[in-house]
Amino acid sequence: MTAHYIVPPYLIEHLERTAPDPNLRARYRQALQHDAVLRPRPAATRRATQEAQQAPAAGSPKREVCDAENGTDLPGRQVRAEGEQPVQDAAVNEAYDGTGATWKMFKECFGRDSVDNAGLPLISSVHYDRDYANAFWDGSQMVFGDGDGAIFKGFTSSIDVTGHELTHGVTQHTANLAYEGQSGALNESISDVFGSLAKQHHRGQTAAEADWVIGADLFQPGVNGIGLRSMKAPGTAYDDPRLGKDPQPAHMDDFVTTTEDSGGVHINSGIPNRAFYLAAIELGGNAYGDPGKIWYQALTSGRLNANATFADFAQATRDAATELYGANSGQLAAVTKAWQQVGVEPVQQPLESADLMRAANLALDPSRLPAPSPPTQAGGPGAVPAVVPDQGARESRPGPGHGDRPGMDR
Repeated sequence: MTAHYIVPPYLIEHLERTAPDPNLRARYRQALQHDAVLRPRPAATRRATQEAQQAPAAGSPKREVCDAENGTDLPGRQVRAEGEQPVQDAAVNEAYDGTGATWKMFKECFGRDSVDNAGLPLISSVHYDRDYANAFWDGSQMVFGDGDGAIFKGFTSSIDVTGHELTHGVTQHTANLAYEGQSGALNESISDVFGSLAKQHHRGQTAAEADWVIGADLFQPGVNGIGLRSMKAPGTAYDDPRLGKDPQPAHMDDFVTTTEDSGGVHINSGIPNRAFYLAAIELGGNAYGDPGKIWYQALTSGRLNANATFADFAQATRDAATELYGANSGQLAAVTKAWQQVGVEPVQQPLESADLMRAANLALDPSRLPAPSPPTQAGGPGAVPAVVPDQGARESRPGPGHGDRPGMDR
């Protein structure tokens, strides 16, 4: 099982190059070396499996927070269990509350009981390593660092970070999307979507009220940025000499082809992220309502291949919208429009408009146009065959405001 990290490797690499403090550079370098190694956690997995058999009845979470005490042996010393009162350590309480808020969102909005839908205990370890500037899901539990004190605060402070990482567990137990290229970017995007929904649900926010920022509480004062990623406006989350410029594209025209970051999984996730944001804003109300249900059904339908592309997932969301709300529903129209706006799906021109354009080009009277030819594909009378662009990795045109980053072909 690949460990999934909230802070992309290219950000840590940039910090390792630009940090003025040699001690910080050494910590970043150590973090990169650590993160490059897949670290299965057999002890934590056995423990979680054993406790799952003793878990309470469906309808309540089972949380456990452990203190790694600045070491790397997991899960560490248990310091708070389900139902126990808050302790003096703020990170412990934040981890407890964040996992609880995420569990509650999945249960109340989608009827899911923990990440495996079978009551898996939610184990978290805080104070991992020393000055560790990241958080991750290791395949069986959550792990939080305390931050570096210069750029990042402690990683338990953002509910959307906790929700993001736990959603990697949900994806692991459902579509199990391969962590590379477009399927990996979908994996990251789905975690951003439900991480943001966990925060919105906890705060009782509508789609219009939400900030749509992942990691809005992570940066130290003085960092020129609002968070790690903006789902509303990918590519605008930060622009700081220590961090560099946010490289996320918002449209397929700017899709980034790179060998870094497992084929750009944290970079190109901006495209499906914006599609969800656009659909949620179009529909209004709570994003964890109809839009969230559509994305959740698409994820859990069993129809997604492990190597699914953006176009595959777009089709899965349209299928889900049709099944949940009908073929003539506003929900289906909003989802279709959102994928068209980010360039994953083509904008289909109405046949009437195409006929009029052809008439103008031929200097004909529109009233004398011949009847349209029969459709060449499914879609009903008058449908125009859609030309779907190749969604595979390809060279991209640089988007406005996107600076080049070593290792990335724009």
